Amino acid sequence: MNLSRIFVLAKNVFQEVVRDRILYIIGFYAVIIAIAFRVLPEFAATTEDKMFLDFGMAAISAICLIVVIFIGTGLVNKEIEKRTVLMLIAKPISRSEIIIGKYLGLSAVLAVLIAAMTTIYLGFLQFGNIDKPTVSILIAAIFLFLQLSLIGAVAIALGVFTDSLLATALTFAVYLIGNITQDLVQLGRLSRNPGMERLTQGLYLILPDLSRLDLKNDAVYGLQALPDTIALITSAGYGLLYSVMLLAIAIFVFSQREF
Repeated sequence: MNLSRIFVLAKNVFQEVVRDRILYIIGFYAVIIAIAFRVLPEFAATTEDKMFLDFGMAAISAICLIVVIFIGTGLVNKEIEKRTVLMLIAKPISRSEIIIGKYLGLSAVLAVLIAAMTTIYLGFLQFGNIDKPTVSILIAAIFLFLQLSLIGAVAIALGVFTDSLLATALTFAVYLIGNITQDLVQLGRLSRNPGMERLTQGLYLILPDLSRLDLKNDAVYGLQALPDTIALITSAGYGLLYSVMLLAIAIFVFSQREF
C-alpha cells in the first residue's frame, strides 16, 4: 500500500467535489442560520437562545449528513457505472488504495464543511452575545465529524456492491436506526418476546451505535453535561474502529468484483 498514491486519490476526490460547488453549502448554511437568528426571537422570546443553540448544531448535522451520504454512495459506484474504474485498476493502484483514497477525500470534504459551519455558528453566537459553551460545541463538532465519517464508510461500503439509489436508502436507514439502537434493545426487553429481543440485540450488535458519537444535546447544555474523558476517548475509538471495519469490508467486496 502506497501512501503517496492514496494521498493523490484523496486529493482528486476533494478537488472533484469542490469543482461540483459543494462548498456553496457553507453559504447556504450561513443564510439559514442568519434567518433563524432573526426569526426565532419572534417565536420564543424567552428561550430563543437555547433554540438557536439547538438549531445551529442540528442544521450542521443534517446538511453534512445529506452531503456525506449522496457523495459517499456515488464515489465508487459512479466509477463502476461509468466504467472509469477500468482505467483506475489498469494503473499501478491497488483496489484497497482506491477505497481508502476515496474515503479520505470524502473525510477531508466533511472536515472542511464542519469546520467552516462551526466557525459561522460560533460567530453568530458571539455576535448575538449568546451564552455559549464553546469547548462543548467544539468537542461536539469533532464527534460529529467522527459520526459522519463512519456514515461515509457505510455509504462507500454499500456503494461498492449495490446501485447508488439503494445504497443511499440503506445508508439513511443505518443512520436512523443507528441513533436508536439502545432504545431498540430496551424496547425488545419490554416486549418480553424472545424473538423481538433477539432481533433488537442483533441490530444492536451489527449496526453502529451512533448515539455514542452524538454530543449535540450535551453541547447545548454546557460542558458539565459531557461524558468524562475516558468515555470520550472510548467512544472516539469505537467510531474509528467501526469505520476501519467497514472499509475492510468494502475493500474485500471491491477486490472480488469483476469488471
